[in-house]
Amino acid sequence: MDSNTAILRDYYAKALAREHKPRTGFAAELNQTGQTIAIDCGCGTGNDIAYLAQLGYQVHGFDINPDSISLCRERFASEPRVAITAASFERFDYPASSMIIANASLYFANPLCFQATWQTISGSLVPGGVFAGDFMGPNDSWASAYRSPTTALSREQVLALFQGYDIVKLDEHEGEGNTLVGRTKHWHSFSVVAVKRA
Repeated sequence: MDSNTAILRDYYAKALAREHKPRTGFAAELNQTGQTIAIDCGCGTGNDIAYLAQLGYQVHGFDINPDSISLCRERFASEPRVAITAASFERFDYPASSMIIANASLYFANPLCFQATWQTISGSLVPGGVFAGDFMGPNDSWASAYRSPTTALSREQVLALFQGYDIVKLDEHEGEGNTLVGRTKHWHSFSVVAVKRA
């Protein structure tokens, strides 16, 4: 097992013990479409999937990491409302949905085709649907020093993504901190909750 695989497995082991993101609950409360179909982009250990399935959502989760896929397929094997797919942001077949969750995952979308990927993601959200997720800021350590290319956006670039939306929350976070596996890095991100206009 190489060091990156070991780090990811350690990450998933720690992540599995956490609750769903409070922001996911907030987004669910904002969903006024009458539909309960959600996409969890970069679903990780599936904590948000478990929460949304309990609320009665049909949840489509995808991740590019094999450990995530194996864990989630085992975790939700008896849950008919959950579909797990091994896919990247660029290759996932996005169904029409009333909620899209992208917690700390869009950082790793391919920067060379991010705008097209975002148009696909946004296009799958029905009017009145809710997006809740994070975008990496340009000052983040991983914006230029990660093992694979990442997508980093300025505040203005993030705002430009949400034309045709009502932004309910936009929080900027910057500072030193630890990753889930205990490594120190400089964090810079924008967290967004937004409702697509009818």
